[in-house]
Amino acid sequence: MKNYFTFILLLCISLTYAQTTNLKGRVLDNNGFPLPGATVQTQPSSKAVVTDFNGFFTILDTEGEQTIKISYLGFEAFEEKINIISGETTNEIFVLSPTVDELDEVVLSVFQDGIIKGLNKQKSDLNITNVVSADQIGKYPDDNVGDVIKRIAGVSMQADQGEARNIVMRGLGPGLNSVTLNGERIPSAEGDNRNIQLDLIPSAMIQSIEVNKTLTPDMEADAIGGSVNLITRSKPSGFRANITAGGGGQPIRSGGYNSNFAVVVGDQLSDKFSYTFSGTIQTKDYGSDNIEFEWNDPSDWAEDGPIGEMDIRRYDVKRTRRSASLNFDYQFNENNSLYFKSIYNHRDDWEKRFRMRVRSIDMASDGISGTATIRRQTKGGINDDKNDGARLEDQRTQKFTLGGEHQLGKLAVDWKVSTSKASEERPNERYVRYQSDVDVPFTSLDISNPKFPTFSWDGDLWNDPSNYEFKWAQDAFKMTEEDHFVFRVDFELPVANNDKIKFGFKQNTKTKMRDDVWYEYEENSNGDALLGNLDTVSNFDATISGYEPGHQYQSGIFMTANALGNLSLGGTNDDFFVGYPLDEFGAGNYDADESITAAYAMATLKNKRGNVKTIVGARLEATSIDYTGFEFDDETMETPSDLNPVSGSSNFTNILPNLTIQWDVNDKFNLNFAATQSLARPAYFDLVPYISIEEQEAVNIGNPDLKPALSTNLDIMAEYYFDGFGFFSLGYFNKRIENWLYRYTSFNESYAGYDNVEFSQLRNGAEADVNGLEITYQTRFLKNFLFMGNYTFTSSSTGDVIFPDEDPENTVVRSDVPLVGQVDNMYNLSLAYENSKFFIRASYNYSEGSLDEISDDEDFDRYYDEQAFLDVNANYRINDNWSIFAEGKNLTNQPLRYFQGVESRTMQLEYYNVSWNLGLKYDF
Repeated sequence: MKNYFTFILLLCISLTYAQTTNLKGRVLDNNGFPLPGATVQTQPSSKAVVTDFNGFFTILDTEGEQTIKISYLGFEAFEEKINIISGETTNEIFVLSPTVDELDEVVLSVFQDGIIKGLNKQKSDLNITNVVSADQIGKYPDDNVGDVIKRIAGVSMQADQGEARNIVMRGLGPGLNSVTLNGERIPSAEGDNRNIQLDLIPSAMIQSIEVNKTLTPDMEADAIGGSVNLITRSKPSGFRANITAGGGGQPIRSGGYNSNFAVVVGDQLSDKFSYTFSGTIQTKDYGSDNIEFEWNDPSDWAEDGPIGEMDIRRYDVKRTRRSASLNFDYQFNENNSLYFKSIYNHRDDWEKRFRMRVRSIDMASDGISGTATIRRQTKGGINDDKNDGARLEDQRTQKFTLGGEHQLGKLAVDWKVSTSKASEERPNERYVRYQSDVDVPFTSLDISNPKFPTFSWDGDLWNDPSNYEFKWAQDAFKMTEEDHFVFRVDFELPVANNDKIKFGFKQNTKTKMRDDVWYEYEENSNGDALLGNLDTVSNFDATISGYEPGHQYQSGIFMTANALGNLSLGGTNDDFFVGYPLDEFGAGNYDADESITAAYAMATLKNKRGNVKTIVGARLEATSIDYTGFEFDDETMETPSDLNPVSGSSNFTNILPNLTIQWDVNDKFNLNFAATQSLARPAYFDLVPYISIEEQEAVNIGNPDLKPALSTNLDIMAEYYFDGFGFFSLGYFNKRIENWLYRYTSFNESYAGYDNVEFSQLRNGAEADVNGLEITYQTRFLKNFLFMGNYTFTSSSTGDVIFPDEDPENTVVRSDVPLVGQVDNMYNLSLAYENSKFFIRASYNYSEGSLDEISDDEDFDRYYDEQAFLDVNANYRINDNWSIFAEGKNLTNQPLRYFQGVESRTMQLEYYNVSWNLGLKYDF
């Protein structure tokens, strides 16, 4: 680290003395907001550049009298003569005016202005991108960036507790995509994957969102589907501030509510120094209604019945999200500047869960009635000021970056050093289980509608608390943490009038750990149980009137979460402590250290006319991972000290070529082509050589031999821009993915002397072929109406997936299986109306289902079902300062659903109901 800072110090000292002849400038609209993606040309020097996200540009080696020409979709063409003094850097600010129609009326409104900025940046980017600006973000009814991103062409989201969390891009699942913050990948608080929790980051913190569907060599290569770059607010041109406050209802629970407070303040205090601060506090008190089923093999239905297990679950949830971002920019002189960027996100998720589980189902000879065992589990936490009797999931992310931008003669040098951290802590998480003492009879198991299988209970024994015997209580302490340290330096040098080369180096050091421990309590040395039967403890009926899956699903009586939280549980010193439930955490803890050393070189070339731009280059990424995990067998191990530590390492190097071409056929029509390679690294935990053997029936093991998935990508996109706001694009993409990852599951495996076990391991497939088509269309009609729509079709084939057996005759070969996580069809539609004061918009988002897990028997494949969301939001501007807004979300009451084997067999169905919000915004 000392070497990095020594480099930075020497660089800053040397650059102080650089003498150049340059034009530096900024392009703004007439409200003082930056215009990203503007094309700036000088004549007669024939130089041309494009403004960055903050409207800045630099033109080198240009002096004397020059005519500045600036073009920007939706704005009037700009032309002005200036004089650039030799040996100096000239700074200028250029202000553009929006287009006016034949009636001398301004064409652009506030929302349209945001769309135009996104289109201009998208048009000027040489790679295939979609850009959403802050003005657009503010017009969506979305609290977090995940809900904003799902409206972009080719993107959908997987949800957690009703909020968009994991990204699906171009039909490819979360493990094949990446999320960066200001260009750097951020750590994950998830213990078993690299996914970034997008529901952790409020949309109010972000200036713009850039969805990169193709990469260039200067971008991180770990993104096969694509990469989302979140850009925080910085470099205001003057004082800007606003405050937003709102609140509303979450009808899934009686008294459910949401609230939101956000503030943004920024100012340019001098020609040298500016700052931007953003802060939010969001709270939701709500819940979800959930049913789950485990289906038996259809060939066994006659003997065992169709259902192996059924859950009826009630979740009561409260979430509070706090976020802050503070950015500083300091301009030493015309050629040297420093910046500091920081962001902190903290989300507390309190959950109380009441789960009724029906299992050990014994069907009668009539094939309709029978008996079953019922378990009742309450999940919560210690009853203190922090947990408040609920399971607390405390997730935090933070990132701090120091960087500089320098011009040393013709050589531009940018550098940054950043440190970031993500963590998830779940302290004093508690469970208590009660189980029926006598098997409970049922008169029928109705699967006439397999989406909603139903038990009809015989009498009241199923809900008689005296029939439920205390089995155990558990207390868990969980911790996951990931840390990143990044040093990056980039150099850019012009080699001809409008050609340039760029090269750079990046070192990313990562550490990740998961450290969980569980304690179990049953009885003391005298044989006295910690608790009596369910009727002897504080209990309540968790059944909800209007339970979303249907009134036929009644939860019944449970121990209260408050009573569970009040138990005095003292760990190993407690009289009722009986041991460690190692099956919950024995093989799950690990430590991993990863180092990625990257270097790249690229040339950006233009033809004589300047309308064909080509990037040619390559990126090298060398990855080194060391990891430590544990082997666990519940037949031989009882305490954490019995666990067998295992360690290993993995090293691989990828050289990834890149060819990107953009042809500006005319001012309105672009053709884009890209031939690239990208990769997807396995999750840390999947590489750990852990082994978990439970009850000689289930075996899960890691795979230290996993290779990163490597994709060769071909992209072609045609884009047509019209009428300022109008846009149409048609694109095709192909990806050939080697070593794609899938979860191998076999239900008849032999392992370590155990026969007929359920075996699971992540493995590499040979090759997958992905083809897709993207269409986007947006237009304005009848002056004030706006339509936006996009559609993505994706298909994939993975060839043969082999499930070997000791007897070759029993080997199973699955052919033409789709890529895990791949979505065939998804689309977004929106219709909006806007005038000078009023805005209203309806947005519809649809994504088809996808394969989630593959097994050796297609009846046990797991699928993520289709989803369709309808949201409506409106805004009325009272005056120049005050506006009022209203939002309605998930008006389709779309549940989360998984199914097993065939679409009709529900595995999981979870409802969140609609939500609504009203609020005020004040612009200073």
